[in-house]
Amino acid sequence: MSDIATRAAAVDSYLDEHLFGRDAVLEAALEDSRAAGLPAINVPANSGKLLSLLARLHCASRVLEIGTLAGYSTIWLARALPPEGRIVTLEFEPKHAEIARGNLSRAGLAERVDIRVGAALDTLATLERDGAGPFDLVFIDADKPRTPQYIEHALRVSRPGTLLIVDNVVRNGELANAETTDDNVRGMQQAVELLATHPRLDATVIQTVGAKGYDGFALALVR
Repeated sequence: MSDIATRAAAVDSYLDEHLFGRDAVLEAALEDSRAAGLPAINVPANSGKLLSLLARLHCASRVLEIGTLAGYSTIWLARALPPEGRIVTLEFEPKHAEIARGNLSRAGLAERVDIRVGAALDTLATLERDGAGPFDLVFIDADKPRTPQYIEHALRVSRPGTLLIVDNVVRNGELANAETTDDNVRGMQQAVELLATHPRLDATVIQTVGAKGYDGFALALVR
């Protein structure tokens, strides 16, 4: 690990201790995820808190999440909602959805969250067809090559003022590599191009560094 990566990880630990402290529910969610062999690709605690703050600042009551995994980010978002708030979260893997249901139930949030299992593009089409939304906030953290399609579908269930958040955009700096053959990076390059040129979106990307490396996320406001 490089010196800057070591220092960034230490700062993450410092911030976790001083800003968040111990949270038995979130710690149990991560432990269940590890025990089930799920990939360790959940957002870090400081990003989870950022999602929570953004949801609260945006006065969000209807949230769409694309990519549930074990429900760690879902818990952060659900806690930020008013009592009548609801989340629809999309997960491809039934095993992941099962772990997430258990974590959300333990957190006392199961009634606020609707987990839809299946290919996200199919589920998004169903949401649109059923007249779901408009959602106040959309968090996209799923398979990266399809991110541009997720953004397009998210717009169809959004309204002027909806906030879109796209995770893992910078890809260890590879976002700027015009010669990349990595499908994940190319997906994010196409996503950034879409965010930059779509007439309904006003967007920026924020670079991050921490225990999980060098990355970043996009914020886009629907016009």
